[in-house]
Amino acid sequence: MPAIAIAPCDRMHDYEEALRRAGGQLRVLDRTVDRPADVIEAADGLVLTGGADVLPSLYGETAHPGFVPSEAGRDEWEIELVRLASAADRPLLAICRGLQVLAVARGGSLVQDIPTEVGTTVDHAVREPLVAIAHDIWITADSVLAGLLGERLDGDTCGVNSRHRQAPRDPGRGLRVSATAPDGVIEALEDPEQRFCLGVGWHPENFYRTGEFRTLFEAFVVACGR
Repeated sequence: MPAIAIAPCDRMHDYEEALRRAGGQLRVLDRTVDRPADVIEAADGLVLTGGADVLPSLYGETAHPGFVPSEAGRDEWEIELVRLASAADRPLLAICRGLQVLAVARGGSLVQDIPTEVGTTVDHAVREPLVAIAHDIWITADSVLAGLLGERLDGDTCGVNSRHRQAPRDPGRGLRVSATAPDGVIEALEDPEQRFCLGVGWHPENFYRTGEFRTLFEAFVVACGR
């Protein structure tokens, strides 16, 4: 059973349940004691979870007035995890904030506030219920993501939940856009040169009971076991 390291956040249950049902053996990390190099050495794969905003100074910008900081030290610690996982070709699944961390770790930048910077009518912040469909995403036809969600797609679209006000602006080195919202906001990135490297802006873990996005977790766990 693959050993999967998962970065902690406030709502862990659904991440843990989705990964367990996909066949992963989990280790919830503690950033105060777990050194990134030791984590990547021991783990078969890495999961990044949701949370508050990434420090804009880490991608060369000043903070938007609505900036909500994450826990002290979390940004730098997770960015180092991504860099080491990429260097070691460890499978990586990055969710919501994790997608943003992935982009920044690869040298990209973020839209700090979708409502004011994009001026969209698409609702990216539907908080309850957790599985409420907020909007469609448009998936790149020949992407890894398209292959994983094949049976769920209606043409090249798929409905997703959404609880984010930030998103990648510049994807960063080696990352390919594999899904966007109708307003152009990036909803998924992947690195086709890595064994498995996928970041998504929505919360597929919330659907663990009904399985709409089970294939994402199953493919990740299979990659971890190779």
